[in-house]
Amino acid sequence: MSMPPDDVVLTDEVLMPNPIVVIAALTDPLAKQKNVTLNDLRSRRFILREPGSGTRMAADQHFRKNKFRTDIRLELGSNEAVKESVAGGLGIGVISHYALHGHQKEHGVRVIDVDEFPLKSSWHLVHLTAKNLSPIALAFKDHLMLEINGK
Repeated sequence: MSMPPDDVVLTDEVLMPNPIVVIAALTDPLAKQKNVTLNDLRSRRFILREPGSGTRMAADQHFRKNKFRTDIRLELGSNEAVKESVAGGLGIGVISHYALHGHQKEHGVRVIDVDEFPLKSSWHLVHLTAKNLSPIALAFKDHLMLEINGK
């Protein structure tokens, strides 16, 4: 999870960073611009993940904190759909940097240089504290932590 709920008692370990970035079509003038501000995005239409996704919650929280109102054109259920819509020129998007397979540009979109982005976020490995993990789940958790964090 990227934003574990705080109304459930969970065992929560940070798995790895999950930077959230703004993307635009390669043909969009913003793709070549440096030092873009939120104010520069006021007239832009946004393509975002669906409400309740960790990426969307992080973006919404950041926009609220900065009193920035987004003009949402589309709310989509996958990173691929967001990337394809942005590449097609329907708007700008906010996604996890890892949705671009760690690259600055991919499939017709590019990360744009927006102030205060990337947003700092993390992926968490969580489970209900009241539940004991099975031996297989414990082995999987240990394997993940070793592979990703070296611990």
